[in-house]
Amino acid sequence: MQKSTTNYGALGTLITIFFFWGFVAASNDILIPVFKKALDLSQFESQLISVAFYVAYTVGSILYFVISAVLKKDILNSLGYRNGLAIGLIISAIGTLLFIPAANNASFPILIAGLFIVGLGFSLQQIAANPLAVQMGDPTKGNMRLSLAGGVNNVGTTIGPVIVSFAIFGGISNGNTTINLEAVQTPYLVLGAAFVLAAILFKFSNVPDRIGNNEDNSSSGNIVQTLKYPQVLLGMIAIFLYVGVEVSTASNLPEFMKQKLGTAENEVAPFVSLFWASLMIGRWTSAAGAFNLKKTTKVKLGVLLPFVAFALFLLINFIAGYPVDNFYPYLFIVIILATADSISEGNPIRQLLLYSFLAIASLVVGIFASGMISVFAFIAVGLFCSTLWPCIFTLGIVGLGDKTNTASSLLIMMIMGGGIVSAIQGALASDDYLGIQHSYWVGVACFVYLGFFALASKKILAKRGINYEELSEEQTG
Repeated sequence: MQKSTTNYGALGTLITIFFFWGFVAASNDILIPVFKKALDLSQFESQLISVAFYVAYTVGSILYFVISAVLKKDILNSLGYRNGLAIGLIISAIGTLLFIPAANNASFPILIAGLFIVGLGFSLQQIAANPLAVQMGDPTKGNMRLSLAGGVNNVGTTIGPVIVSFAIFGGISNGNTTINLEAVQTPYLVLGAAFVLAAILFKFSNVPDRIGNNEDNSSSGNIVQTLKYPQVLLGMIAIFLYVGVEVSTASNLPEFMKQKLGTAENEVAPFVSLFWASLMIGRWTSAAGAFNLKKTTKVKLGVLLPFVAFALFLLINFIAGYPVDNFYPYLFIVIILATADSISEGNPIRQLLLYSFLAIASLVVGIFASGMISVFAFIAVGLFCSTLWPCIFTLGIVGLGDKTNTASSLLIMMIMGGGIVSAIQGALASDDYLGIQHSYWVGVACFVYLGFFALASKKILAKRGINYEELSEEQTG
Protein backbone atom coordinates (compact mmCIF):
# COMPACT_ATOMS: atom_id res chain seq x y z
CA MET A 1 0.00 0.00 0.00
CA GLN A 2 1.20 3.48 -0.82
CA LYS A 3 1.69 5.69 2.21
CA SER A 4 1.26 9.45 2.34
CA THR A 5 1.65 12.19 4.93
CA THR A 6 -1.41 13.47 6.79
CA ASN A 7 -2.20 17.20 6.59
CA TYR A 8 -3.45 17.56 10.16
CA GLY A 9 -4.66 21.14 9.58
CA ALA A 10 -6.98 20.06 6.75
CA LEU A 11 -8.00 16.93 8.70
CA GLY A 12 -8.83 19.08 11.73
CA THR A 13 -11.09 21.30 9.62
CA LEU A 14 -12.79 18.29 8.05
CA ILE A 15 -13.64 16.52 11.28
CA THR A 16 -15.51 19.52 12.72
CA ILE A 17 -18.43 18.44 10.56
CA PHE A 18 -18.60 15.15 12.47
CA PHE A 19 -19.69 17.10 15.57
CA PHE A 20 -22.96 18.12 13.92
CA TRP A 21 -23.86 14.57 12.93
CA GLY A 22 -23.41 13.43 16.50
CA PHE A 23 -25.37 16.27 18.09
CA VAL A 24 -28.48 15.60 16.02
CA ALA A 25 -28.31 11.79 16.09
CA ALA A 26 -28.04 11.59 19.89
CA SER A 27 -30.61 14.33 20.47
CA ASN A 28 -33.17 12.20 18.64
CA ASP A 29 -33.07 9.85 21.64
CA ILE A 30 -34.43 12.70 23.78
CA LEU A 31 -37.07 13.67 21.22
CA ILE A 32 -38.40 10.09 21.09
CA PRO A 33 -39.68 9.84 24.70
CA VAL A 34 -40.71 13.51 24.73
CA PHE A 35 -42.94 13.29 21.66
CA LYS A 36 -44.09 9.81 22.70
CA LYS A 37 -45.51 11.24 25.92
CA ALA A 38 -46.72 14.58 24.55
CA LEU A 39 -48.55 13.04 21.57
CA ASP A 40 -49.44 9.69 23.18
CA LEU A 41 -47.51 7.59 20.64
CA SER A 42 -46.78 3.87 20.79
CA GLN A 43 -43.15 2.75 21.14
CA PHE A 44 -43.18 1.75 17.46
CA GLU A 45 -44.63 5.12 16.38
CA SER A 46 -42.06 7.01 18.43
CA GLN A 47 -39.28 5.14 16.60
CA LEU A 48 -40.45 6.79 13.36
CA ILE A 49 -38.23 9.69 14.45
CA SER A 50 -35.23 7.43 13.90
CA VAL A 51 -36.76 5.97 10.72
CA ALA A 52 -37.25 9.41 9.12
CA PHE A 53 -33.76 10.61 10.03
CA TYR A 54 -31.82 7.53 8.96
CA VAL A 55 -33.83 6.62 5.86
CA ALA A 56 -32.93 10.10 4.61
CA TYR A 57 -29.37 8.82 4.19
CA THR A 58 -30.64 6.16 1.80
CA VAL A 59 -32.73 8.63 -0.18
CA GLY A 60 -29.75 11.00 -0.34
CA SER A 61 -27.48 8.25 -1.64
CA ILE A 62 -30.01 7.21 -4.27
CA LEU A 63 -30.34 10.83 -5.40
CA TYR A 64 -26.54 10.97 -5.58
CA PHE A 65 -26.52 8.01 -7.96
CA VAL A 66 -29.43 9.28 -10.07
CA ILE A 67 -28.05 12.79 -10.52
CA SER A 68 -24.58 11.44 -11.29
CA ALA A 69 -26.09 9.10 -13.89
CA VAL A 70 -28.15 11.87 -15.52
CA LEU A 71 -25.20 14.25 -15.65
CA LYS A 72 -22.82 11.39 -16.57
CA LYS A 73 -20.47 12.87 -13.99
CA ASP A 74 -19.68 11.93 -10.41
CA ILE A 75 -21.20 14.79 -8.37
CA LEU A 76 -18.35 15.20 -5.92
CA ASN A 77 -15.62 14.94 -8.54
CA SER A 78 -17.52 17.53 -10.59
CA LEU A 79 -18.45 19.98 -7.80
CA GLY A 80 -15.41 19.33 -5.65
CA TYR A 81 -15.53 17.96 -2.11
CA ARG A 82 -15.53 21.38 -0.44
CA ASN A 83 -18.59 22.50 -2.40
CA GLY A 84 -20.26 19.17 -1.72
CA LEU A 85 -19.78 19.56 2.03
CA ALA A 86 -21.05 23.15 1.92
CA ILE A 87 -24.18 22.23 -0.06
CA GLY A 88 -24.92 19.38 2.34
CA LEU A 89 -24.69 21.74 5.30
CA ILE A 90 -27.09 24.25 3.71
CA ILE A 91 -29.64 21.48 3.07
CA SER A 92 -29.43 20.45 6.73
CA ALA A 93 -29.84 24.09 7.81
CA ILE A 94 -33.09 24.28 5.82
CA GLY A 95 -34.36 21.20 7.68
CA THR A 96 -33.84 22.83 11.08
CA LEU A 97 -36.27 25.62 10.10
CA LEU A 98 -39.13 23.12 10.18
CA PHE A 99 -38.66 22.74 13.92
CA ILE A 100 -40.46 26.08 14.33
CA PRO A 101 -43.87 24.95 12.99
CA ALA A 102 -43.30 21.42 14.38
CA ALA A 103 -42.86 22.69 17.94
CA ASN A 104 -45.46 25.48 17.76
CA ASN A 105 -48.15 23.14 16.44
CA ALA A 106 -47.05 19.96 18.22
CA SER A 107 -46.92 18.37 14.77
CA PHE A 108 -45.25 14.97 14.58
CA PRO A 109 -45.31 14.84 10.73
CA ILE A 110 -43.58 18.22 10.44
CA LEU A 111 -40.99 17.15 13.02
CA ILE A 112 -40.03 14.03 11.13
CA ALA A 113 -40.05 16.01 7.85
CA GLY A 114 -37.52 18.42 9.35
CA LEU A 115 -35.34 15.57 10.58
CA PHE A 116 -35.60 13.92 7.16
CA ILE A 117 -34.25 17.05 5.44
CA VAL A 118 -31.46 17.39 8.02
CA GLY A 119 -30.53 13.75 7.34
CA LEU A 120 -30.69 14.36 3.60
CA GLY A 121 -28.00 17.01 3.93
CA PHE A 122 -25.98 14.77 6.21
CA SER A 123 -25.97 12.03 3.56
CA LEU A 124 -24.06 14.22 1.10
CA GLN A 125 -21.71 15.31 3.86
CA GLN A 126 -21.06 11.71 4.86
CA ILE A 127 -20.41 10.57 1.28
CA ALA A 128 -17.72 13.23 1.02
CA ALA A 129 -16.22 13.32 4.52
CA ASN A 130 -15.69 9.63 5.31
CA PRO A 131 -13.54 8.70 2.29
CA LEU A 132 -11.68 12.00 2.65
CA ALA A 133 -10.73 11.11 6.22
CA VAL A 134 -9.61 7.64 5.15
CA GLN A 135 -7.57 8.92 2.21
CA MET A 136 -5.95 11.97 3.86
CA GLY A 137 -2.77 10.13 4.81
CA ASP A 138 -1.47 6.59 5.24
CA PRO A 139 -4.39 4.34 4.16
CA THR A 140 -3.38 1.68 6.72
CA LYS A 141 -4.31 4.22 9.41
CA GLY A 142 -7.55 5.28 7.74
CA ASN A 143 -9.70 3.62 10.40
CA MET A 144 -7.74 5.45 13.12
CA ARG A 145 -8.36 8.83 11.43
CA LEU A 146 -12.05 7.96 11.26
CA SER A 147 -11.88 7.10 14.96
CA LEU A 148 -10.36 10.53 15.59
CA ALA A 149 -13.19 12.12 13.61
CA GLY A 150 -15.64 9.90 15.47
CA GLY A 151 -14.24 11.20 18.75
CA VAL A 152 -15.26 14.71 17.70
CA ASN A 153 -18.62 13.30 16.57
CA ASN A 154 -19.17 11.95 20.05
CA VAL A 155 -18.47 15.26 21.74
CA GLY A 156 -21.64 16.25 19.89
CA THR A 157 -23.46 13.07 20.93
CA THR A 158 -22.51 13.64 24.57
CA ILE A 159 -23.54 17.30 24.64
CA GLY A 160 -26.64 17.01 22.42
CA PRO A 161 -28.96 15.05 24.75
CA VAL A 162 -28.03 17.24 27.73
CA ILE A 163 -28.65 20.52 25.88
CA VAL A 164 -31.93 19.40 24.28
CA SER A 165 -33.20 17.96 27.57
CA PHE A 166 -32.24 21.16 29.38
CA ALA A 167 -34.08 23.22 26.74
CA ILE A 168 -37.23 21.15 27.21
CA PHE A 169 -37.25 20.62 30.99
CA GLY A 170 -35.02 23.45 32.23
CA GLY A 171 -32.79 21.05 34.17
CA ILE A 172 -33.43 18.19 36.55
CA SER A 173 -32.64 20.09 39.73
CA ASN A 174 -35.93 21.98 39.71
CA GLY A 175 -37.92 18.74 39.48
CA ASN A 176 -39.77 19.94 36.39
CA THR A 177 -41.43 17.16 34.40
CA THR A 178 -43.57 19.41 32.21
CA ILE A 179 -42.88 18.97 28.51
CA ASN A 180 -42.47 22.24 26.62
CA LEU A 181 -42.40 21.33 22.93
CA GLU A 182 -41.85 24.94 21.85
CA ALA A 183 -38.49 24.87 23.64
CA VAL A 184 -37.35 22.12 21.26
CA GLN A 185 -36.88 24.60 18.44
CA THR A 186 -34.20 26.75 20.13
CA PRO A 187 -31.20 24.35 20.09
CA TYR A 188 -32.01 23.23 16.56
CA LEU A 189 -32.24 26.78 15.21
CA VAL A 190 -28.87 27.57 16.77
CA LEU A 191 -27.56 24.40 15.17
CA GLY A 192 -28.98 25.53 11.80
CA ALA A 193 -27.06 28.78 12.07
CA ALA A 194 -23.92 26.78 12.85
CA PHE A 195 -24.53 24.72 9.70
CA VAL A 196 -24.51 27.91 7.61
CA LEU A 197 -21.30 29.16 9.21
CA ALA A 198 -19.66 25.78 8.69
CA ALA A 199 -20.70 25.79 5.03
CA ILE A 200 -18.85 29.08 4.57
CA LEU A 201 -15.84 27.66 6.43
CA PHE A 202 -15.62 24.60 4.17
CA LYS A 203 -16.09 26.67 1.01
CA PHE A 204 -12.87 28.54 1.73
CA SER A 205 -10.96 25.86 3.65
CA ASN A 206 -7.87 23.86 2.67
CA VAL A 207 -9.76 20.56 2.76
CA PRO A 208 -8.85 18.60 -0.43
CA ASP A 209 -11.26 19.00 -3.34
CA ARG A 210 -10.46 15.55 -4.71
CA ILE A 211 -9.22 12.18 -3.51
CA GLY A 212 -5.65 11.42 -4.61
CA ASN A 213 -4.87 12.26 -8.20
CA ASN A 214 -8.24 11.23 -9.61
CA GLU A 215 -9.25 13.93 -12.09
CA ASP A 216 -11.88 11.79 -13.81
CA ASN A 217 -15.30 13.44 -13.52
CA SER A 218 -17.12 10.62 -15.26
CA SER A 219 -19.34 8.14 -13.47
CA SER A 220 -16.89 5.34 -14.23
CA GLY A 221 -17.20 3.71 -10.82
CA ASN A 222 -20.77 2.58 -11.48
CA ILE A 223 -22.84 0.54 -9.05
CA VAL A 224 -22.69 -2.81 -10.84
CA GLN A 225 -18.91 -2.70 -11.22
CA THR A 226 -18.46 -1.61 -7.62
CA LEU A 227 -20.72 -4.34 -6.24
CA LYS A 228 -18.51 -6.93 -7.92
CA TYR A 229 -16.16 -6.37 -4.99
CA PRO A 230 -17.48 -8.67 -2.19
CA GLN A 231 -16.09 -6.32 0.45
CA VAL A 232 -18.55 -3.64 -0.67
CA LEU A 233 -21.69 -5.78 -0.61
CA LEU A 234 -20.83 -7.41 2.71
CA GLY A 235 -19.80 -3.99 4.04
CA MET A 236 -23.20 -2.54 3.09
CA ILE A 237 -24.95 -5.18 5.19
CA ALA A 238 -22.46 -4.56 8.00
CA ILE A 239 -23.10 -0.79 7.99
CA PHE A 240 -26.89 -1.41 7.97
CA LEU A 241 -26.69 -3.67 11.02
CA TYR A 242 -23.99 -1.66 12.82
CA VAL A 243 -25.86 1.65 12.63
CA GLY A 244 -29.06 -0.25 13.40
CA VAL A 245 -27.82 -1.79 16.62
CA GLU A 246 -26.08 1.41 17.72
CA VAL A 247 -29.20 3.55 17.28
CA SER A 248 -31.75 0.99 18.48
CA THR A 249 -29.80 0.25 21.67
CA ALA A 250 -29.88 3.94 22.62
CA SER A 251 -33.33 4.89 21.31
CA ASN A 252 -35.08 2.06 23.17
CA LEU A 253 -33.13 2.71 26.38
CA PRO A 254 -35.50 5.43 27.75
CA GLU A 255 -38.48 3.08 27.42
CA PHE A 256 -36.53 0.26 29.08
CA MET A 257 -35.61 2.51 32.01
CA LYS A 258 -39.18 3.80 32.27
CA GLN A 259 -40.68 0.30 32.41
CA LYS A 260 -38.06 -1.46 34.52
CA LEU A 261 -36.72 1.32 36.76
CA GLY A 262 -39.53 3.90 36.71
CA THR A 263 -37.21 6.58 35.27
CA ALA A 264 -39.03 9.76 34.19
CA GLU A 265 -38.44 11.46 30.83
CA ASN A 266 -36.59 14.37 32.46
CA GLU A 267 -34.16 11.99 34.21
CA VAL A 268 -33.04 9.89 31.24
CA ALA A 269 -30.75 12.44 29.52
CA PRO A 270 -27.51 11.59 31.42
CA PHE A 271 -27.94 7.89 30.61
CA VAL A 272 -28.48 8.60 26.92
CA SER A 273 -25.53 10.98 27.13
CA LEU A 274 -23.38 8.21 28.68
CA PHE A 275 -24.26 5.81 25.86
CA TRP A 276 -23.03 8.29 23.25
CA ALA A 277 -20.13 9.36 25.48
CA SER A 278 -19.14 5.68 25.46
CA LEU A 279 -18.59 5.94 21.72
CA MET A 280 -16.46 9.01 22.40
CA ILE A 281 -14.45 7.08 24.99
CA GLY A 282 -13.76 4.24 22.56
CA ARG A 283 -12.92 6.50 19.64
CA TRP A 284 -10.60 8.74 21.65
CA THR A 285 -8.81 5.59 22.80
CA SER A 286 -8.34 4.33 19.24
CA ALA A 287 -7.52 7.78 17.82
CA ALA A 288 -4.10 7.81 19.50
CA GLY A 289 -2.88 5.55 16.70
CA ALA A 290 -3.77 8.13 14.04
CA PHE A 291 -0.78 10.33 14.94
CA ASN A 292 2.86 9.75 14.09
CA LEU A 293 3.97 9.25 17.67
CA LYS A 294 6.38 6.90 19.41
CA LYS A 295 4.94 3.55 20.42
CA THR A 296 5.37 4.33 24.14
CA THR A 297 3.54 7.64 23.72
CA LYS A 298 0.68 5.91 21.90
CA VAL A 299 0.40 3.37 24.72
CA LYS A 300 0.25 6.14 27.33
CA LEU A 301 -2.41 8.01 25.36
CA GLY A 302 -4.35 4.78 24.90
CA VAL A 303 -4.50 4.48 28.69
CA LEU A 304 -5.12 8.17 29.44
CA LEU A 305 -7.65 9.24 26.77
CA PRO A 306 -10.57 6.96 27.74
CA PHE A 307 -10.52 8.37 31.27
CA VAL A 308 -10.23 11.94 29.98
CA ALA A 309 -13.29 11.29 27.80
CA PHE A 310 -15.20 9.81 30.74
CA ALA A 311 -14.24 12.82 32.87
CA LEU A 312 -15.60 15.10 30.11
CA PHE A 313 -18.92 13.25 30.26
CA LEU A 314 -19.05 13.71 34.05
CA LEU A 315 -18.19 17.40 33.75
CA ILE A 316 -20.86 18.12 31.13
CA ASN A 317 -23.58 16.42 33.15
CA PHE A 318 -22.40 17.97 36.42
CA ILE A 319 -22.63 21.43 34.88
CA ALA A 320 -26.12 20.58 33.62
CA GLY A 321 -27.16 19.78 37.20
CA TYR A 322 -27.35 15.98 36.99
CA PRO A 323 -25.95 13.79 39.81
CA VAL A 324 -22.90 11.91 38.52
CA ASP A 325 -21.78 9.76 41.46
CA ASN A 326 -23.95 6.85 40.25
CA PHE A 327 -21.80 6.58 37.12
CA TYR A 328 -18.47 5.87 38.85
CA PRO A 329 -18.84 2.05 38.65
CA TYR A 330 -18.88 2.40 34.86
CA LEU A 331 -15.13 2.98 35.04
CA PHE A 332 -14.69 -0.78 35.36
CA ILE A 333 -16.18 -1.28 31.89
CA VAL A 334 -13.99 1.55 30.53
CA ILE A 335 -10.94 -0.41 31.72
CA ILE A 336 -12.19 -3.45 29.76
CA LEU A 337 -12.47 -1.24 26.66
CA ALA A 338 -8.94 0.14 27.07
CA THR A 339 -7.60 -3.40 27.44
CA ALA A 340 -9.45 -4.56 24.31
CA ASP A 341 -8.07 -1.61 22.33
CA SER A 342 -4.54 -2.52 23.38
CA ILE A 343 -5.07 -6.12 22.25
CA SER A 344 -6.45 -5.06 18.86
CA GLU A 345 -3.49 -2.70 18.20
CA GLY A 346 -5.66 -0.63 15.83
CA ASN A 347 -6.09 -3.52 13.38
CA PRO A 348 -9.60 -3.03 11.91
CA ILE A 349 -10.29 -6.76 11.40
CA ARG A 350 -9.10 -7.78 14.85
CA GLN A 351 -10.88 -4.85 16.49
CA LEU A 352 -14.17 -5.56 14.70
CA LEU A 353 -14.11 -9.21 15.79
CA LEU A 354 -13.12 -8.55 19.40
CA TYR A 355 -15.54 -5.66 19.95
CA SER A 356 -18.43 -7.61 18.41
CA PHE A 357 -17.83 -10.42 20.91
CA LEU A 358 -17.71 -7.97 23.84
CA ALA A 359 -20.88 -6.22 22.64
CA ILE A 360 -22.72 -9.56 22.49
CA ALA A 361 -21.58 -10.29 26.05
CA SER A 362 -22.84 -6.88 27.20
CA LEU A 363 -26.24 -7.36 25.60
CA VAL A 364 -26.68 -10.83 27.10
CA VAL A 365 -25.86 -9.46 30.57
CA GLY A 366 -28.34 -6.64 30.04
CA ILE A 367 -31.07 -9.03 28.93
CA PHE A 368 -30.78 -11.33 31.95
CA ALA A 369 -29.70 -8.91 34.71
CA SER A 370 -31.81 -6.23 36.40
CA GLY A 371 -31.61 -2.69 37.76
CA MET A 372 -28.56 -0.56 37.04
CA ILE A 373 -26.53 -3.61 36.02
CA SER A 374 -28.81 -4.01 33.00
CA VAL A 375 -28.69 -0.28 32.27
CA PHE A 376 -24.89 -0.15 32.36
CA ALA A 377 -24.66 -3.36 30.31
CA PHE A 378 -26.84 -1.89 27.55
CA ILE A 379 -24.97 1.42 27.69
CA ALA A 380 -21.64 -0.45 27.41
CA VAL A 381 -22.68 -1.48 23.90
CA GLY A 382 -21.72 2.09 23.00
CA LEU A 383 -18.13 1.39 24.06
CA PHE A 384 -17.90 -1.61 21.78
CA CYS A 385 -19.72 0.11 18.91
CA SER A 386 -17.29 3.00 19.14
CA THR A 387 -14.76 2.07 16.45
CA LEU A 388 -16.86 -0.31 14.35
CA TRP A 389 -17.93 2.37 11.87
CA PRO A 390 -14.32 3.25 10.90
CA CYS A 391 -13.38 -0.43 10.81
CA ILE A 392 -16.29 -1.37 8.52
CA PHE A 393 -15.93 1.72 6.35
CA THR A 394 -12.20 1.26 5.89
CA LEU A 395 -12.59 -2.42 5.01
CA GLY A 396 -15.42 -1.57 2.62
CA ILE A 397 -13.59 1.01 0.47
CA VAL A 398 -9.90 0.14 0.77
CA GLY A 399 -8.09 -0.18 -2.56
CA LEU A 400 -11.10 0.69 -4.77
CA GLY A 401 -9.50 3.63 -6.62
CA ASP A 402 -11.99 5.48 -8.87
CA LYS A 403 -14.84 3.42 -7.39
CA THR A 404 -14.28 4.88 -3.93
CA ASN A 405 -17.05 7.51 -4.22
CA THR A 406 -19.55 4.94 -5.45
CA ALA A 407 -18.62 2.49 -2.69
CA SER A 408 -18.82 5.29 -0.13
CA SER A 409 -22.31 6.32 -1.22
CA LEU A 410 -23.43 2.67 -1.21
CA LEU A 411 -22.22 2.34 2.38
CA ILE A 412 -23.82 5.64 3.40
CA MET A 413 -27.08 4.42 1.86
CA MET A 414 -27.19 1.65 4.44
CA ILE A 415 -27.28 4.10 7.37
CA MET A 416 -31.05 3.60 7.03
CA GLY A 417 -30.48 0.60 9.30
CA GLY A 418 -30.52 3.07 12.18
CA GLY A 419 -34.21 3.66 11.60
CA ILE A 420 -35.29 0.23 10.43
CA VAL A 421 -33.60 -1.85 13.14
CA SER A 422 -34.88 0.63 15.77
CA ALA A 423 -38.41 0.23 14.45
CA ILE A 424 -38.08 -3.58 14.45
CA GLN A 425 -36.86 -3.59 18.04
CA GLY A 426 -39.56 -1.08 18.99
CA ALA A 427 -42.23 -3.38 17.54
CA LEU A 428 -40.79 -6.48 19.27
CA ALA A 429 -40.60 -4.51 22.53
CA SER A 430 -44.38 -4.83 22.84
CA ASP A 431 -45.52 -7.09 25.69
CA ASP A 432 -47.36 -9.13 23.05
CA TYR A 433 -43.98 -10.17 21.61
CA LEU A 434 -40.59 -10.13 23.36
CA GLY A 435 -41.04 -7.26 25.78
CA ILE A 436 -38.67 -4.30 26.08
CA GLN A 437 -35.79 -6.16 27.80
CA HIS A 438 -35.72 -9.23 25.56
CA SER A 439 -36.11 -7.04 22.45
CA TYR A 440 -32.35 -6.50 22.76
CA TRP A 441 -31.82 -9.96 21.22
CA VAL A 442 -32.14 -8.00 17.97
CA GLY A 443 -28.80 -6.39 18.81
CA VAL A 444 -27.18 -9.76 19.51
CA ALA A 445 -28.14 -10.94 16.01
CA CYS A 446 -26.59 -7.79 14.50
CA PHE A 447 -23.25 -8.32 16.24
CA VAL A 448 -23.10 -11.96 15.20
CA TYR A 449 -23.07 -10.80 11.57
CA LEU A 450 -20.45 -8.13 12.29
CA GLY A 451 -18.15 -10.81 13.69
CA PHE A 452 -18.70 -12.82 10.51
CA PHE A 453 -17.90 -9.74 8.40
CA ALA A 454 -14.55 -9.35 10.17
CA LEU A 455 -13.55 -12.92 9.32
CA ALA A 456 -14.87 -12.69 5.74
CA SER A 457 -13.05 -9.39 5.12
CA LYS A 458 -9.73 -10.91 6.13
CA LYS A 459 -10.07 -13.60 3.45
CA ILE A 460 -11.44 -11.25 0.76
CA LEU A 461 -8.72 -8.62 1.19
CA ALA A 462 -5.96 -11.22 1.47
CA LYS A 463 -6.87 -12.40 -2.04
CA ARG A 464 -6.20 -8.83 -3.22
CA GLY A 465 -2.86 -8.68 -1.43
CA ILE A 466 -4.08 -6.57 1.51
CA ASN A 467 -3.06 -8.12 4.82
CA TYR A 468 -3.88 -5.96 7.82
CA GLU A 469 -2.24 -8.38 10.23
CA GLU A 470 1.17 -7.81 8.62
CA LEU A 471 0.59 -4.06 8.34
CA SER A 472 -0.31 -3.88 12.03
CA GLU A 473 2.88 -5.71 12.97
CA GLU A 474 4.94 -3.28 10.89
CA GLN A 475 3.36 -0.29 12.66
CA THR A 476 3.74 -1.63 16.18
CA GLY A 477 6.87 -3.73 15.86
